[in-house]
Amino acid sequence: QVHLVESGGGFVQAGGSLRLSCAASGRVYRMGWYRRAPGKQRELVADITSGAITTYADSAKGRFTISGLNTENTVTLQMTSLKPEDTAVYYCHAYGLGYVARYWGQGTQVTVSS
Repeated sequence: QVHLVESGGGFVQAGGSLRLSCAASGRVYRMGWYRRAPGKQRELVADITSGAITTYADSAKGRFTISGLNTENTVTLQMTSLKPEDTAVYYCHAYGLGYVARYWGQGTQVTVSS
């Protein structure tokens, strides 16, 4: 069992920046962030593979940057130009070997005020 430990998040005004980090306790092969806004379904924000292939939601492109998962089982999501609609609980996510096992963090709140 791999545990994911998240850090970062918090409260920021619109236009500001925040950084989320996540560390896995074991070897993982794809890591990223999902979010769930109030009244909405959980959605992928961004992820990255161990081969450095990145995927971004359209809403994150140009504003968020995901990095990591190269020499260490950690990933960072740098979020800039934050908008009130980015307000959500952000969950770290990872896949184990063969993308069979799937792991989730406990979530961290991001609140963007207008």
